[in-house]
Formats: sequence, structure tokens, C-alpha cells
Amino acid sequence: MKKAVLLGATAAVAALAMLGVGYAAGNKPATQAAPDIVKVASEADAPAGQLDRAAVEAIVRDYLLKNPELLLEVQDALETKQKEEQKLASEGVIKSQKDELFNSAFDGVVGNPKGKVTIVEFYDYNCGFCKRAIEDMQALTKADPDLRFVLKEFPILSPDSHKASIVSMAFHKMMPEKYAEFHTALLGGEGRATEARAIKIALSLGADEATLRKHMQDPDIPAALAKTYDLANKLTITGTPSYVVGNEVIFGALGQEVLAEKIKDAKAAL
Repeated sequence: MKKAVLLGATAAVAALAMLGVGYAAGNKPATQAAPDIVKVASEADAPAGQLDRAAVEAIVRDYLLKNPELLLEVQDALETKQKEEQKLASEGVIKSQKDELFNSAFDGVVGNPKGKVTIVEFYDYNCGFCKRAIEDMQALTKADPDLRFVLKEFPILSPDSHKASIVSMAFHKMMPEKYAEFHTALLGGEGRATEARAIKIALSLGADEATLRKHMQDPDIPAALAKTYDLANKLTITGTPSYVVGNEVIFGALGQEVLAEKIKDAKAAL
């Protein structure tokens, strides 16, 4: 990622240099951006208006080698701009797809179903970071009676994850009152999450196997997963766990303290 941003920063500097050279070659006032490049270009041996690409590239290379700190400045500015653009785009998605994000019928809910603040977690049953983050969810919902925690199935790591999520969504439809127990047992337990293990846990909680398997064939389940994938794509969520709190997307398992602070900010914005 850093390499890509750095390449982008280099391209931006080069573009500014080309712009500056264009001004210089036309005997127009030089742009304030990269003035040293413009100065070098205007003092080059080639007659005005006859600088070729190779000459410009040599000028840019020489300037960047002598002033490498410029790339870091451009990189920082580019990253800041990209983050701000991403934040604004995510806020728009959260606003326009609020119901799908916070109130999908297939999402499990723990904590207070009528809580004032909702946090949504995109998770995969075979994600090691998600397994550790389950303790954050439990601690946050225990400490805050006004917190509504939505669990959004986002199986991206393997076919096993996908099959386990189908069982999970079918169980949620059958026995939503026991979903929190199911989720904790499957995500927080030892071993890999598979269809067989998920079914075993569901049966241990009282589910009828024939009914469960029938619900697993519900065409609304893959349709709901497709909507989640689309929503994650629009929010630029590519890994698990990822969270949505208020109007903000939080990437990665940043820990209970960070999430608590985000929840506090979301409450203050109500």
C-alpha cells in the first residue's frame, strides 16, 4: 500500500514538473508548485519550447534525487486526501443504505435490541482476529446497556466460512433468542468453523436438524450475503473484523478501548 501511494506521489510530482516545464517553455509565469524544477528547466540548454520527454524526465529525476523529502510531503498529503475522500464516501453509503446496514433481518443482534447506539461488525467465523475480538463485544455490551451490537456475516476467508455462515443465518432465523449462544460457541470455540461443526452446535442448542437444513436452502440467505458483499465493497471493507459505528468505518481489531471511544463519539453526535 505504501509503495502504491509512493508511486502515486512520484507521478504527482512528475505531473507538476511537466506543468512547470510547460509554463517555462512558453515564457509564462512559472507555477509555484515545484519552482526549482521549473528553474532548472528554464535554464536547460535546449531552446525554449524544444524540451523533449527525455530531457524533462532527466530534470525530474535529478530534482527528486536531490530533494527526496518532497516525495514524503506529497505522500502524506495524498494519504490525507484519500482518507478524507474515503470517509466522505463511506458516510454517504451509511446514510443511503442505513436499513440494510443496521436492520437486516438476517443479522444477529446482541446487547440491547433497542439500544441508542448501534455498532456493526463484519466478521468471518474463521478469522483469528474476530475470535479474539469477541471478548471486546462481550465487554462492551456488558458495560453499556444502551449498546446494540449487530453481527453481519461476511465470510471471505474460505468455503468453510461460507458454509458455516449459511448454518448461522438459518439458525438465527429459527431461534434468534439463542443466536448469541450459537455465535459465541462457533466463533469463540476451539477448532475450525465448518458446516458440520456449526450444525452440531445448533443441534446442541435445541434446533431440529430437518428444519435447520430446510432453512439452509432458503434462497434469501445467499441473497442477503450478496447484499453484504456489495455493502462491504462500497464501504471499502476488505478484511475482518471491520466495524461501523455512527458514520464511521473502523478497519481491523483495534481493541475495546478504541471501540468504546468511537461509541462515545457516536452517542455525543445523537
